[in-house]
Amino acid sequence: MNTEFIFADRNLSLIRYPEKHQHVSLQAWDSADELLIDHVESLLNDNVVSTDTAKSQLMIFNDDFGALGCWFEHLNPLWVSDSYISRRSLLENLGRNAISAETSVTETAPVNTMTSVDSLTFSPQAAPAIVVLKVPRALALLEQQLIDLKRYISADTQVIAGGKAKAITKSVLALFEKYIGPTTTSLAKKKSRLVFSRPDLTLPSYPSPYPTRWECKGTTGAKMTLDNEANVFSRQSLDIGARIMMKHMTVSSNDTVVDVGCGNGVLGINALTLAPDCKVIFTDESYMALESARLNVLTNHPDKIDQCTFIATNCLEGLLNEPNTPAVTKVLCNPPFHQQNVITDHIAWQMFTDSRDLLVRGGHLVVVGNRHLDYHIKLKKLFGGVDILSNDKKFVIFSVAKQ
Repeated sequence: MNTEFIFADRNLSLIRYPEKHQHVSLQAWDSADELLIDHVESLLNDNVVSTDTAKSQLMIFNDDFGALGCWFEHLNPLWVSDSYISRRSLLENLGRNAISAETSVTETAPVNTMTSVDSLTFSPQAAPAIVVLKVPRALALLEQQLIDLKRYISADTQVIAGGKAKAITKSVLALFEKYIGPTTTSLAKKKSRLVFSRPDLTLPSYPSPYPTRWECKGTTGAKMTLDNEANVFSRQSLDIGARIMMKHMTVSSNDTVVDVGCGNGVLGINALTLAPDCKVIFTDESYMALESARLNVLTNHPDKIDQCTFIATNCLEGLLNEPNTPAVTKVLCNPPFHQQNVITDHIAWQMFTDSRDLLVRGGHLVVVGNRHLDYHIKLKKLFGGVDILSNDKKFVIFSVAKQ
């Protein structure tokens, strides 16, 4: 993996967390980061915004792996992300560049970090002078962030977004126009471009459409009501992988179940429906996903909330590194096959490896995935044998036991 970010006479060492699982061809920054850095530096150098004004009045959203946070650390930015992995990347990269001392996994100095859930109720003491935003993969997350920004920017706030040119769609620009104000774009450079949005405080304020709510039926036919924050996968309906998984789920009351990469928590909630006395640990790297899962347990099984734990972590690291983790007997896994805009299998591989290390002897990992992903090869290598619970033309459900 290329770790040397050399730009504008500066050199930063940057990794994508977790470094040991990343493909050698990947790196922790992209051309959109370079365009954003170059433009903000020009604003400072031309005194459009003074350095003193920018200090503590710079906000950074959706910094994939901490490149922007590290570059602008001298301005004490407020750094907002929905991703635990992005926050860990920022922390690791600040340390690699001797920018700050590590205080904890979720606290860094001089970059002040905040989750996307925290930002829903954030009220700054002063309007930000500059807002730098990487266009996220989920348009719903972008919409929620623009709704949040509308509450506290001023007419003088410089709002600059960046992303791959193909990601700067008419829908993206329409959101900026609706919530912020008149919007233009730069020319594309290295397949990326910038978005400039000038705040128009006369625009109406719109209520957030999130979380969205819908209903589905679990394994027993019982109705589940599910709330979904803006950045939850399959936010508008039950994804087909989860639907197939629920048809074949079995859980007993003495199980401790992990819903890894839980999203809105539908699999874990279904486990509570099947076995009311079981314990469920929900893990995800999205703070909005975990908040959705928590809300959904409270809605569907309010009396079971004390049987549930919600952990922001990378795959199952947070459980493996915690000495008081209970004995886990079952892991339910519907793994993603992309990170940011990159298609990758390293997340699934780590989920499988972590599950093997976490499960008690005789415990089971149950995986649903697209047939073409060939998960059975990885699972057989790790566990020695694979049972197929169900398969069709598109999806397969595998069950493996720890020997």
